[in-house]
Amino acid sequence: MHEFDDVVLKCFLKNQLQLFPERVAETLEEAESFLEDCMAVVADSPEEVAAYFEEEGIDMEGASPEEILEACEVFDVGDGRYLIVEG
Repeated sequence: MHEFDDVVLKCFLKNQLQLFPERVAETLEEAESFLEDCMAVVADSPEEVAAYFEEEGIDMEGASPEEILEACEVFDVGDGRYLIVEG
């Protein structure tokens, strides 16, 4: 099971509409449950985000680091970490 701190959960709550057409969570508890259910991942650097996509077989060849971080599945937590949520 993944553990998501309040900073990550608040980031997801604030920005969830970048990935989903409507809100999927309203509270920190709902956000945590949702992220656990979809096996979201917190990456500590842009390099870890790229490595995650590569491990998952997501074709990002030719994409710049900026383009990878702009993918709708990637949420910039704001403290150097990135939340990756597969919709």
